[in-house]
Amino acid sequence: MKINIKHIKQISRITVVFAASTLFINTVKAQILPLNAQYFQNRYLVNPSMAGINEGFNINGGFRKQWSNIPGAPITQSITLDQQLNRVGWGVNFYNEKSGGIQRTKAVGTFAYHLPLNNEDQKLNFGVSFGASQDRLDFGSVKNSDINDPSIARFNDRGYYFDGDFGISYTSKGLSVEGAIPNMRSVFRNDDQNFADKPTFYSAIGYKFNLNSGINAVSLEPKAVFRGIKNYDNLWDAGMNANFANDKLYLMAMYHSTENATFGVGMNYKSTLYFMAYYNTATSAISGYTDGDFEVNIRVNIGKVKN
Repeated sequence: MKINIKHIKQISRITVVFAASTLFINTVKAQILPLNAQYFQNRYLVNPSMAGINEGFNINGGFRKQWSNIPGAPITQSITLDQQLNRVGWGVNFYNEKSGGIQRTKAVGTFAYHLPLNNEDQKLNFGVSFGASQDRLDFGSVKNSDINDPSIARFNDRGYYFDGDFGISYTSKGLSVEGAIPNMRSVFRNDDQNFADKPTFYSAIGYKFNLNSGINAVSLEPKAVFRGIKNYDNLWDAGMNANFANDKLYLMAMYHSTENATFGVGMNYKSTLYFMAYYNTATSAISGYTDGDFEVNIRVNIGKVKN
């Protein structure tokens, strides 16, 4: 039987493309586990209406390492800056994730408006972000690939593309209700070339109970979250954040519909330097291969704004 060398090369190229696509699809599943700081410590991460919701000029930095014993496991970094000036909030949100051979980068600027409803700290908050996103493939991570294959080479030709987020929320001394549409381009545009499983919506409701006062003050904030992921089933999260010693010590626990849990502990120094560390147990789909992942988040509050 004659072997057609041309057909072998075509099959080889198809195999490479399939392997690269499979790698991409598997890595974007990391979006199913968002940065845990978005639930309580830095809600601006997921909802632009939260830009400037905390007093002063805030700088947040986050880092997460997933699935530590799996080669090419996702690594995520985030930096946000936000501030409130009277009723207007502004922010900058930078996100970067590298997983296997895929690197995703997103940078947006945010405008928010905080409308007081009465004298009891009730506010209706609106926010919109605009910026750019980019997905890139590291060709060196695709084994035995032909760099001249147009199916692979064209992956990076798209460059940066315009993107944005929208959010709205109601906040008071106790109740908070949130809704957001991140990555609006991938949600509303059918011609979006990016086939990653990006977040499509975020909604949450929580209530903060304040107990005692002073050094013995304790606050408990249960929260329920419902969110969507493109090309994936909708997800829910439920848990609680607890503050002790007049907001000097934090404990957090969440359970996710992906059948895993998150635990966090943190503290702050003179309401200026905040630190939080999180541990995620592995989801049920990969629990036999890894022990979970770690995340740290630091916030610096430079001070209150003088109006």
